[in-house]
Amino acid sequence: MDILVMIAEGFIGMFQKGGETFMGLVTGIIPTLICLITAVNALIKMVGEERINKFAQKCTKNIILRYSVLPVLAVFFLTNPMAYTFGKFLPERQKPAFYDSSVSFVHPITGLFPHANPAELFVYMGIAAGITELGLSLGPLAIRFFIVGVIVILIRGIVTEIITVRMMKAKGIDPTTNKSMSA
Repeated sequence: MDILVMIAEGFIGMFQKGGETFMGLVTGIIPTLICLITAVNALIKMVGEERINKFAQKCTKNIILRYSVLPVLAVFFLTNPMAYTFGKFLPERQKPAFYDSSVSFVHPITGLFPHANPAELFVYMGIAAGITELGLSLGPLAIRFFIVGVIVILIRGIVTEIITVRMMKAKGIDPTTNKSMSA
């Protein structure tokens, strides 16, 4: 009989802990995320979606901007997973590299801009808990994550573009026209 009571108490206790965690989110990070999302949407409306799109198109012309500034803007303004739609400004040979850069940036941005990918926030908050327990500030960690993230996405984008072009050529596809080179 005692074992059944222990199982029942453990079962309900699990949901009570889940409720406590949920209430912590409701009174903690959720209002912050809602305010951030509202602010970003307001910024997009003020700047104008057309201007953001034009700037994104200009960023595609330069390899450094294409795999640093463009993914950062995409993840910041459109958030995950809509950020990948900025790839529409790129030719086919550059789309895999842009995707690689963008998807690699959804974690490093969360320390400074948690609205960009709230799902990744839980990973960051786990790391942050250890840092705050040591009595250290989270600001330097968030900035370092961001800077290292930009460097990593730039490297990944360039390497992935090189690999994509080589693979296209190996398959007999002209990377500039996306058509068969044997025709």
